[in-house]
Amino acid sequence: MAKKNVYDESKIKTLSSLEHIRLRTGMYIGRLGDGSNLDDGIYILLKEIIDNSIDEYIMGHGKRIRIVIQNNLAKVRDYGRGIPLGKVLDCVSIINTGAKYNDDVFQFSVGLNGVGSKAVNALSTHFRVVSFREGKFKEIIFNQGKLISERSGKKANEADGTFVEFRPDPDIFGEYEFNVEFLEQRLWNYAYLNTGLSLYLGKSKFESKNGLADLLFSEVGESSIYSIGYYRGKHLEFAITHTNNYGETYFSFVNGQFTSDGGTHQSAFREGILKGVNEFYKKNYSGIDVREGIAGAIAMKLKNPVFESQTKNKLGNIEIRSWIVQEVKSGIVDFLHRNQDAAKNLEQKIVNNEKLRKELNAVKREAKEAAKKIALKIPNLKDCKYHLGDRKGEYSTVFITEGASASGSMVSSRDPFTQAIFSLRGKPQNVFGKKKAAIYKNEELYNMMMALGIENDLEDLRYGRIVIATDADNDGFHIRNLLLTFFLNYFEELVVAGRIYILETPLFRVRNKKVTRYCYSIKERDAALEDISHAEVTRFKGLGEISPKEFGQFIGEDMRIIKVNLKTLKEIPGTLEFFMGKNTPMRRQFIMENLI
Repeated sequence: MAKKNVYDESKIKTLSSLEHIRLRTGMYIGRLGDGSNLDDGIYILLKEIIDNSIDEYIMGHGKRIRIVIQNNLAKVRDYGRGIPLGKVLDCVSIINTGAKYNDDVFQFSVGLNGVGSKAVNALSTHFRVVSFREGKFKEIIFNQGKLISERSGKKANEADGTFVEFRPDPDIFGEYEFNVEFLEQRLWNYAYLNTGLSLYLGKSKFESKNGLADLLFSEVGESSIYSIGYYRGKHLEFAITHTNNYGETYFSFVNGQFTSDGGTHQSAFREGILKGVNEFYKKNYSGIDVREGIAGAIAMKLKNPVFESQTKNKLGNIEIRSWIVQEVKSGIVDFLHRNQDAAKNLEQKIVNNEKLRKELNAVKREAKEAAKKIALKIPNLKDCKYHLGDRKGEYSTVFITEGASASGSMVSSRDPFTQAIFSLRGKPQNVFGKKKAAIYKNEELYNMMMALGIENDLEDLRYGRIVIATDADNDGFHIRNLLLTFFLNYFEELVVAGRIYILETPLFRVRNKKVTRYCYSIKERDAALEDISHAEVTRFKGLGEISPKEFGQFIGEDMRIIKVNLKTLKEIPGTLEFFMGKNTPMRRQFIMENLI
C-alpha cells in the first residue's frame, strides 16, 4: 500500500522574513532579468536604496547622493541624518521595521514601506550598510541576508548620512550587467522631481533647476509649439505644452513613483487643463481638441497613496480629484494670462485640431460603413475572455503575428482566458509621415486599431500587453519595424505607458534522446552543444515551424518579452525618418554595415 503524505506539525515551516524574500522574489521586486530591461530586478534593488536617500532629501536632509557601479557592485552614499545607530540592524533585516510608518519622520515616502532595503539585503551576496551620526558610525555586513559582521566606533571627520553597497546574487539573477543608460534615465527622473538635489553617477552630475519643465523639455525639446507652461504648489507640480504629434502623452508621478498607467491624479490633471483653457478663452472647446498633441507632466505628494496594483503603476485615491482639478485649472489660466504668445499659439492649435477632427470624422464614417464590423467581430482576431478592467485583465495579452502558420501554433497553445492573437495577412503599410486618416483607408490597420480598442484614447485599451511576435528573419524584423512605426506615429502614449513588447522565441533546438534545450542565441546553442552529447540541432526559421505542443512554453509563465523603451520622445521623428523614410545613402550604408 502506498504511503500517505503525512500532514502534521512537522510539515509547518516558518521562514524568516529574508528567507521568504529569497523564496518568493517576484512578490517583492517583480521580474528578475539580466539588466537588459529597465524593469529588471537589479534596477529595482538600486532604486529601493536610492529611494531611502531621496526620502531623506524630501524631509529636508542631505542635498547630495553619490552612486558608483563597479564590477556589478553598487554603492550609494547620502548625506542625510543617517539611520539611528541602535536600529541599523533592524532597519535592514526585519520587515515592518523602519521610520516610514511614522508620519512625523517620513510624510511622503517613495520606497516599499520599509521592505526595500530588506529585499536588497536578502537578494545580495554582499550587503554592507554604514550609518554615520554625530561623529560615530555603525557598520553591518550580510551575505544573502545572513549577518556576517558588525562593528561600531568613532569617525570624527565623516559627515552624517548612510552608505550602502551591495552585489545582486547571481544565484537569483543569473548573469547580469547594469546598463548605464537605464541608470542615467532613472537619475534624471530623480533630479527633475527633486529640484535642488544633486545626484552623481561616477563623474556625471544630475541636477534640475526647473523640475518638470526640464523633464518635458528633455522629452519634446524644440518640437513644442509654445513655451512650456509650469506650475509648482505645495503638494502639486505640473508642466504642459503641445506638439504636432498625435494623441496625448503624460508623465505622472506620486511621491516620486512613476505611474505609467496614470490614475486619478492624471485624469484630474486632464480635466483641469480643459476647464482652465475654456475659462481663459471663454469658449466650450471639446476635450479631444484641447488635448490632441499635448505633452504633460504631473507630480504630486500624497500622504496615503492607494495604488490599484502591487507595482504602483496606477493611483486609485478618489478624494484628491476635485482639488487637483481646481489647482490645475487656476494654474493654466494664470500661465495663459502671463504668456500671450503661448495663449495665441495654443488657440491656433485647438482650432486646427477641431478642423482636422471634423475631416477625420468624415473618413471614419466611410470606413465604418465599408467595414460594417464591430470590435469583437474583427477578422484575424482570436480574442480572449478577460480584458483590461476585468479582474484578471492586467495580465491580458494580445500577440500580433504574421501569417496563418505562426498564429496557428499560438492559437492552439495559448491561454484563451488571457491571451488573444491578431494575425496580419502580410506586411502592414508603412505609415511614416502619413496623417491619421491613413488608418481608416487601410483595412488591416483599421482592424488592428479596433481590436486593440485605441481608436479614441487609451481609456478603452482592451489588453494589458501588446506583444509583437514576428519571425527572427529579415522579413520578420521589417514587419516589426512597420508595426513600431504605426505605434510611434499615432499612439506613442502606448509606448510611454510601457504597453508594447517584443516576443523572443528560440532560434535553435538542441536535443538528444534524453534532453531538449531551446536556445535564443548562437552563444546559447554552442553552450548547449558542449553540455549535450550526440545532439541534433534544429534551426527555427519561423514561428510556424515550432509545433503547438512546443510553443506553449514560449508564451507561458516563462515567456521572454522585451519592453519597448524610449530614451526621449524628441528622438522619435529622427529615428523614424532614418529607418522608415526615403531610402538614403546613409541608411543603405548602415544596413550594409549591420546586416548579419
